Amino acid sequence: MAEPAGAPPAERLEPLLLDPTRLRIVATLVGAGEVEFKFVRDRVGLTDSALSKQVKALSAADLASLRRERSGPARRAWLRLTPHGRAVLSDHARALQEIADAAK
Repeated sequence: MAEPAGAPPAERLEPLLLDPTRLRIVATLVGAGEVEFKFVRDRVGLTDSALSKQVKALSAADLASLRRERSGPARRAWLRLTPHGRAVLSDHARALQEIADAAK
């Protein structure tokens, strides 16, 4: 997990979000309350199994949650950022911005 806000920017980066795929997933979720699994899969350009693997990693760190429902014979899954995930993403983005600003 990222360091407290007073730490240097590089120490506040969330290791899980250094992976571009996971960063794209949480960036897709940040603007929505809850998003259908298929939407995220198509937006990020992953297979179902690849997205499931990434969602498991994000869920294990309490950054995202997955909710499944049955609608007749079909199953649907919904993803959302947790409140903790929103806070971590916000701090991660601030730290990235500070690093980019320092490079100017």
